[in-house]
Amino acid sequence: MQFLKMLFWCLLAFLAAAFTLGNWTTVPIRLVGGLVADVNLPLLLFLTFLLGLVPTLIWQHAARWRLRQRLSAAERSLAAVSAETSAYVAPTAPVTTNIQPTV
Repeated sequence: MQFLKMLFWCLLAFLAAAFTLGNWTTVPIRLVGGLVADVNLPLLLFLTFLLGLVPTLIWQHAARWRLRQRLSAAERSLAAVSAETSAYVAPTAPVTTNIQPTV
């Protein structure tokens, strides 16, 4: 399985390198104030990818942190309730039976 994972990542890296070499052209980007920035197309696509990936990763990390906090609070309250319940032992009265032996 490790071999397949490594093969997948190598294939992905090869495809990215082939795409980069095949599309190495400059793209003019018009900025504010009449400025023009010449950016390579692979760099522009990578920055666009990161622009979408980073906020998603931040949101996912915050959601996992929030769920982890809620889970730990629930575990603490469950432990407190379990400790209170196990500490209380109700007194029991001895059971008396009136059974007459039959001979």
